[in-house]
Amino acid sequence: MSLRTRLGAALLPAALLLEPAASQAETVEGWWEHLDWPPRLTLDHVLLQAGLYTTHFSNDPDHTNDQRLISLEWHTPDRWFAGGARFRNSFSQESHYLYAGREFPFWQAGDVSFRAKLTAGLLHGYRGEYRDKIPFNHLGVAPAFLPTLGARWRRVETDLIVFGTAGMMITAGWRF
Repeated sequence: MSLRTRLGAALLPAALLLEPAASQAETVEGWWEHLDWPPRLTLDHVLLQAGLYTTHFSNDPDHTNDQRLISLEWHTPDRWFAGGARFRNSFSQESHYLYAGREFPFWQAGDVSFRAKLTAGLLHGYRGEYRDKIPFNHLGVAPAFLPTLGARWRRVETDLIVFGTAGMMITAGWRF
């Protein structure tokens, strides 16, 4: 089978998916409309959280589970948010994480709701002999992506945050 035939066969599913969208271009604005992009710069609520419990997946004797995390997030009505966190990293060094993210609700009943969150930002604080414990930390600041599963009951929120392959943390906070 020639390269052209293989490429055509590989692209056929994408072409079939895009064809109906192209014919409806005048009536449907686009998939990005479902992302509510760009986010409205309107404040919906603020979330203040503290770390309650941390565990590491490895038994490295240098790891500490006392993160002393405190974070503050500003949320828009479109479920976008930006925030910052101050904490002690796995090696007891003062650290900071500045980030932006999005909430993805998946279940709600009355005052109780469950959701996922994904944040992306910059992580600072891994220094000295621990500088290379996180990827891409060549200048003392590294990119980070943190997935979260969470629940809310009225104004109280709790999250389970997985930080890479290193460990996880449980936080709780209050919406203002």
